[in-house]
Amino acid sequence: MTGTDVRNEAEDSGPSGYAAARLRLLTEEARSGPPRRAALSALTDDWLAGLFTAAADGLAGVSLVAVGGYGRGELSPRSDLDLLLLHDGSDPKAVAALADRLWYPVWDLGLALDHSVRTPAEARKTAGEDLKVNLGLLDARHLAGDLALTSGLRTTVLADWRNQAPRRLPELQELCAERAERQGELQYLLEPDLKEARGGLRDATALRAVAASWLADAPREGLDDARRRLLDVRDALHLATGRATDRLALQEQDQVAAGLGLLDADTLLRQVYEAARVISYASDVTWREVARVLRSRAVRPRLRAMLGGGKPVPERSPLAEGVVEQDGEVVLARAARPERDPVLPLRAAAAAAQAGLPLSLHAVRRLAATVRALPTPWPAEAREQLVTLLGSGRPTVEVWEALEAEGLITRLLPDWERVRCRPQRNAVHIWTVDRHLIETAVRASEFTRRVSRPDLLLVAALLHDIGKGWPGDHSVAGEIIVKDVAARIGFDRADVAVLSSLVRHHLLLVETATRRDLEDPATVRSVADAVGSQSTLELLHALTEADALATGPAAWSSWRGSLVTDLVKRVGAVLAGDEPEVPDTAAPTAEQERLAIEAVATGSPVLALRAQTEPPADAGEQPPGDPEPLGVELLIAVPDQEGVLPAVAGVLAVHRLTVRTAELRALDLPDGVEGSVLLLNWRVAAEYGSLPQAARLRADLVRALDGSLDIAGRLAERDAAYPRRRGVVAPPPRVTVAPAASRHATVIEVRAQDAPGLLFRIGSALEDAGVRVRSMHVSTLGANAVDAFYVTGAQGAPLPVDEAAAVSRKLEETLRG
Repeated sequence: MTGTDVRNEAEDSGPSGYAAARLRLLTEEARSGPPRRAALSALTDDWLAGLFTAAADGLAGVSLVAVGGYGRGELSPRSDLDLLLLHDGSDPKAVAALADRLWYPVWDLGLALDHSVRTPAEARKTAGEDLKVNLGLLDARHLAGDLALTSGLRTTVLADWRNQAPRRLPELQELCAERAERQGELQYLLEPDLKEARGGLRDATALRAVAASWLADAPREGLDDARRRLLDVRDALHLATGRATDRLALQEQDQVAAGLGLLDADTLLRQVYEAARVISYASDVTWREVARVLRSRAVRPRLRAMLGGGKPVPERSPLAEGVVEQDGEVVLARAARPERDPVLPLRAAAAAAQAGLPLSLHAVRRLAATVRALPTPWPAEAREQLVTLLGSGRPTVEVWEALEAEGLITRLLPDWERVRCRPQRNAVHIWTVDRHLIETAVRASEFTRRVSRPDLLLVAALLHDIGKGWPGDHSVAGEIIVKDVAARIGFDRADVAVLSSLVRHHLLLVETATRRDLEDPATVRSVADAVGSQSTLELLHALTEADALATGPAAWSSWRGSLVTDLVKRVGAVLAGDEPEVPDTAAPTAEQERLAIEAVATGSPVLALRAQTEPPADAGEQPPGDPEPLGVELLIAVPDQEGVLPAVAGVLAVHRLTVRTAELRALDLPDGVEGSVLLLNWRVAAEYGSLPQAARLRADLVRALDGSLDIAGRLAERDAAYPRRRGVVAPPPRVTVAPAASRHATVIEVRAQDAPGLLFRIGSALEDAGVRVRSMHVSTLGANAVDAFYVTGAQGAPLPVDEAAAVSRKLEETLRG
């Protein structure tokens, strides 16, 4: 059936015919995207025009007008119908009756309706008071009735908009900024709002309004295609959910991707991000131009008076060879010859970032159109300009985005294409891969005074996750890629080796510090062997912190920083020639000894809570501001018996205490004191609220050990009460044995979705397996728990290989069950 046939059917059959024709159109696989939106708008136009003609019954001085998205002909399957019933005010009662005869058939079909009834004067007045109404009227389109009435309103509203642009455009910019603050940036969100987020459909509409003002215009290249892609995704989202939603939720993404014929949800998000990036960049350029024009208009009369009526000449200040500042932007000098100067893009970018100024759109486009490729390897100046750009701090981001928008980054670094707009489906990461790399360079620029080779630090920061565009371990893939990229950039063999090592081991320090026993000489020695030199360790330490800070708030803390600094200090000593000491069993402190004696005397657990809010004295530099609470130290002495670990972990879970570190060992008692005591030294923090009283913890621990407190039941009740989102399925737990991680114990590593009672379940499973937990190291990143358990057999020795494998398999089965 053709589009004309569908429209005729709708006209002939009234509301039921329109509903059937609409359904048929939306379920046609042959038509999608702009053709379907245009057909749906035309179908709706004809139906509403028919309704109007029948209901108006010859009433003069009235017209039906589509505004907003419907006025633009952009009807998605579940879009509102934005309608204005315009009248000349001669017969208000007749118009009110007409409105009822129009609106009720729309509501009867279950369609969303945004409607108003106004005279031209009322519409003009409301537009002057309400910016959103004004924007909707800029897209007004006549549907039926008095065409002259509609045309007159359109002409008046557009003239008002242009006359009032110097006042209204700053209001519009503020509205866009407030919306971006609330909704975030579309190009980075895992569950973006296609309409309201920055770089979404609202911003695209705002750019149309700026263009209509004749004050400034948006960069047009790619803008229409970006808008079309977002509209196509919204159409598929409406059809997949059956709802008028603009939020692309995780559970809908696979279905939406399939509806668009895309490979998977990641491909879908990447297309959404690319479209949002085009709109965001166009918005930045446009609002900058608006500000420039408004400044120019404000200054021009005074300049003309000073110059005796002559035309003012823009001031141009030199910044670098071939690069000048003009009117708050960085532009190319008149004598610049991009076709003869392949370093000019990097020189201009570095100069702009150092000056804290944006690169002008014209300059970037001229560079993209005329500059020739850099030779391989790059000349020293190109490498130095790249390092200068990366070391410029926060202004680097805007300048980099300008280069990327015109394709200059992938021409300089072809491997960048694989990470560009690549989503990261990890709650810890708040950026796409490429933006995370730039953010890491920005953070690393703050640490350049801490290292002897800041150039290597900045380039490693830029490239440390470059392997995420390839299959397998991204650190391994990145090491290979960086060897090639660093050589092309012009680093010598020694520097290439350092850069590739930094990329290969960029997670080594934080993973070791938070998941391994730093008292174990094998741990320290393995890191020292991987790093190789003091200078590389220095760089790796700074890169580790920059990477974590650029990841998101969950990836770094004073506590993690103190652990990493402790590890770096130990590794540095080994690299300086000192052998890591084999730790003797530490003598108990006076407090530990007191608790142990009391536990023997009472035959029950004894505990003490001690708060600590400052990191250790050797924790290195800490972020400014208030010290981060590191939790409390929880000391527990308990007569040696089975089930201690799961009992303690369970009680802490019941009280909503998060475990950060934990140690468990048998304590040697003073002479004359008989008995065996286990000492547990844990660091815990409250999930929220205040910490429980020590007496209450002790009472529950006594009950847990004697079996009268049903920890499993309590945690099961809480787990059942946790909200679950449909379609969000966590990856299954994984349990592995870390080979050669320790000489004194077998290290079992658990990666699982963090949940109440996870440590209790792990402790119970290890207890059932008959192994002893010597210590454990807990790390929680977003919703992911990565915990390492140092276990031994009953005699205190590491487990045989076969037994270790069997224990890990059984633990994984338990957690998956």
